[in-house]
Amino acid sequence: MDDSIKQALIDRFRGYLDMVEDGEEPPDDPGETADLFSVLVEMAALRSEVRTESRLVKEALEQFRGVFDSLQASQATLQRELDRARTETRDQAQSALRPLLLDVIDLRDRLVAALTLSAAARPRWRDRLWRRDRSGVAAWQEGLRMTLRRLDQVLLDRRVVATQLAGLPFDPRLARAVATAAESSVAEGTVIKEIRAGFLWDDHVLRTAEVIVSKGDAGKGDRS
Repeated sequence: MDDSIKQALIDRFRGYLDMVEDGEEPPDDPGETADLFSVLVEMAALRSEVRTESRLVKEALEQFRGVFDSLQASQATLQRELDRARTETRDQAQSALRPLLLDVIDLRDRLVAALTLSAAARPRWRDRLWRRDRSGVAAWQEGLRMTLRRLDQVLLDRRVVATQLAGLPFDPRLARAVATAAESSVAEGTVIKEIRAGFLWDDHVLRTAEVIVSKGDAGKGDRS
């Protein structure tokens, strides 16, 4: 039935109820009685239709909820797969890059050793006698320092930093003790010196340091 007709019937039924409530006699016109019966029938049909529509809406909501739950589960599964793929890709990249970083660190060690030796070396007696110009040596040393700074920047750009363990308690996860020394001014088990620098890569050990560890004051036991 058209909505406008339904509304007209409802309005007529409402008018009929208002007449009854006011004590007025409803018309005896059988047509009016038939119209009232039709209104009641239509209202019953309308109520049934509403119930049916409500049930259909409820079923649709349940289906939508099931689809939504499925989408959420699928999204969670997809996110886990993406995270696993990222982890695998990062691990593969790190495995490939690790040997290269260790080679750069080894080259850095050689530069540091060359600078240390050149700074400690004394001029030969003939150079001192003839007072030869040592500007070439100074330029060579500065070139080594520039290369060393460049290597340090390359490592830093890849989140590789040197450990600074001197003065800290010995940590076997970061360093390997290659010697011990008696040092009265340093607590036992403290790193006195790094013989070979260690390096961290994203807070993970890339290369362990080699250190000298204090064994305390060796003379204490003899004086007691």
